[in-house]
Amino acid sequence: MRIAQVAPLFESVPPRRYGGTERVVSYLTEELVRQGHRVTLFATSDSTTSARLVPVVQRPLRGDPLWLFHALIEVEKVFQLAEEFDVVHFHADGLHYPLLRHTWTPVVTTLHGRLDLPGLPRFYRVFSHVPVVSISDAQRLPLPHARWVGTVPHGLPSGLYRQGSGTGGYLVFLGRISPEKRVDRAVEIARRVGLPLRIAAKVDPVDRTYFEREIEPLLGRPGVDFLGEIGDAEKVALLGQAVALLFPIDWPEPFGLVMIESMACGTPVLAFRGGAVEEVLTPGVTGAIVSSVDEAVAVLPRVMALDRSRCRREFERRFSAARMARDYVRVYERLATGVRGVGVRGPDAGAASHG
Repeated sequence: MRIAQVAPLFESVPPRRYGGTERVVSYLTEELVRQGHRVTLFATSDSTTSARLVPVVQRPLRGDPLWLFHALIEVEKVFQLAEEFDVVHFHADGLHYPLLRHTWTPVVTTLHGRLDLPGLPRFYRVFSHVPVVSISDAQRLPLPHARWVGTVPHGLPSGLYRQGSGTGGYLVFLGRISPEKRVDRAVEIARRVGLPLRIAAKVDPVDRTYFEREIEPLLGRPGVDFLGEIGDAEKVALLGQAVALLFPIDWPEPFGLVMIESMACGTPVLAFRGGAVEEVLTPGVTGAIVSSVDEAVAVLPRVMALDRSRCRREFERRFSAARMARDYVRVYERLATGVRGVGVRGPDAGAASHG
């Protein structure tokens, strides 16, 4: 198939360090190319891909106050070239929706973030004709009336991470420091079980005040090692040598990419219940799911004793990039061959597009 992948412009594809959506876009793009599809990637000009690259901006836009204008330019570029593709796959929310009635090319959008936000129900009633894909079934719950055409869990290249020994004797927290990620819970769990904690996490500008007020004072405690933001190469060793990953969220997690990164290293996950956690983790195989710090402290020894080889095999079975790409191709084929109204032109477009 001739497939366009449209990435957000906040980070390169793949990102140099933190960046969940752009990372998934890269994994999907490269795997689609490997499977023989003709793929075009719309992204920043410093992106690295085996697909055809259509550059939109010179460098990532995270923190750029004019990002919206650049994003609209990207949408314009995509629709100028839309007839070249069998399907266009957006990974950025919403800006392109009003243009879908003006193209024959099927367009699908993966929603990568949380959907329990004020205003989104009304938005998706207005754009109820737009085909969207969720990354977990739990993510869909706030928007039951949206036009869901599939759920495709994330996947990673099988060779990206390798199974580690888990002999480092420490716990790890990986990702982003924000109120909903609850690194403070991770610090408390580590303190109570008497294990060192390594924190590899990014602090976005919007969370800087929270970090300085609530989290920074915790980082000086004995056994707490704050590493800052790290890249893929550093993750392999950090996750692979950890006895367990702590994922102590306090929000409806849309997916939780770090959980499958940990599983790929054979490292079990101790996660708090919320959102997609119960879809990703298999209790007793890849980790445990808890509802409190007390429960986490009680079950952690059992989590640390899980079979790391079995954890890695579960990752390979359920969360490979190859599986993710095949799932998306099935979505693309349904849209390309069976549904008029994904993008419909003409005076009857409004009625036809809700089919």
